[in-house]
Formats: sequence, structure tokens, C-alpha cells
Amino acid sequence: MLVAGIDIGSITTEALLFDKEKGVVGYTILQTGADSKKTAEEALEKVLAYPEKKSVSDISYIVATGCGRKRAAFAKQAVTEITCIAKGVNYLFPRARTIIDIGGQDTKAIKVDEKGRVTEFEMNDKCAAGTGRFLEVMAKALNVELDSIGNISLKHKKELTISSICTVFAESEVISLVSEGEELEDILYGIHKAIADRTMGLINRLGGVEGEVIMAGGVAKNIGVVKALEAALNAPLKIYVEPQIVGALGAAILALEKTA
Repeated sequence: MLVAGIDIGSITTEALLFDKEKGVVGYTILQTGADSKKTAEEALEKVLAYPEKKSVSDISYIVATGCGRKRAAFAKQAVTEITCIAKGVNYLFPRARTIIDIGGQDTKAIKVDEKGRVTEFEMNDKCAAGTGRFLEVMAKALNVELDSIGNISLKHKKELTISSICTVFAESEVISLVSEGEELEDILYGIHKAIADRTMGLINRLGGVEGEVIMAGGVAKNIGVVKALEAALNAPLKIYVEPQIVGALGAAILALEKTA
């Protein structure tokens, strides 16, 4: 029984194949770009070619999620990303009760029950502050590779504070800190701590953390954000080996349930 989940986000698109007996068969991650419909089709085509060539007719059910979920004409159902993230996390970490998902354009704090059903959530989707896009802007302003900023921030010696919550104003604040002679690692620490503080605001609106705390989304690959969040939470974060595919995994599991 082969099913698929596809997560069409603002920055990346993930397609995942799931087998009832084998679990995750394969996945692919592509940059969404300007044409999310075309990217979704390409992502499905790529994942069907691995590890052996398959066709859409081999898939019993496809569920799409993410902000572009309605662009996947080949999917039989579209489900919100919050539901799919919760489902994916529950499959990977059954004891999880609190989820932090930081993607390209939004941040989500989610509480779930023992079956992975969403009990409540808070979401920052009106501003890019505290998201992957925020990190991209800051890395560009500092002329540093995005993939390296997390590790550099861990070398900080001073605890700088970035007070602006708006991406545009925060960029100006960062440029001012550079002109004042502040060290790169200290500035980057302030940036990562600002993301942690903003995320904690969402968690606090949910009444704090419960049970195991899981982090998903592309920003979970940034060790600087992870460490800043762990310090703010005073608790460890559990992260799947590929945190970007959690939503697509949840979509695939929902697809499997539809075939039961």
C-alpha cells in the first residue's frame, strides 16, 4: 500500500512516499519558486523515480498540505499544515505534546494529544520576523553564508539584544551594530535569541510547554536557533533527522488512513 504526501510551502516543497509496511520509502525537497503548481508536479515526479521507477497510478492516495496545497491538482485531499505537522510528529515522537515549527514565512506553536490531534495552536503568519526568511535577510545583511550563521553564533562572548521584531527594522539595527564595531558572533547570537524570544511568546500564549518538545521545519537545521530555544525553554528539543519533511510525512500518514 503506497501513499504520498506533498507539502507545498512558500520557500520549499517536499514530496514523500510512504509504504504501510516499510514506512518512508523516499522523499525529495525542492525550492518552490514562482510556480508552485509546476514545482509540486516536479517533486512528485522526482520522488516516484526513487529508488525504483514508479508511476502516479501506483499511489493509492495523495494528500497535499502547506500554503500551496490547493495547487496540487493530483492530490485527492488538501489538509492544513498544522494538522499534518501534528500527525507527522506523532508518528515520529509518540510522546510529544508540544511542537515548534519554524518555516520560511511563519512560526507555529502546537499542542497535541496522545493521538497527534491538535488541541490548540498559535501562529505568527503576518510577519516574516522570526522565520527562515528573517534569517536569510540577516545573513545577507552581514554577508555571511546562511548555513554557517548558527555555528558562528555559538562562539558569542557578549549577549547582544536585537529589540526590533520587524524584519526591516531588525536589519537596520543589525547594520548599526556592525558600524559600532560589535563582533559578528555576538550579533548573530542576538539574532538567534530574538527568534527564540518571539517563539516563546507563542508558546506562552499556549500556557507553556507540556511533555516532549519537538522542533520541525527548515529552521530546525540551524543550531543557533535550536540552542537559543533550548535555553529559553530550559528543556531539550527533539528533532527528526530531516525536519523539513515532517509535514509531508503527516500528509502521507493521513493518506494511508484514508485507504484503511
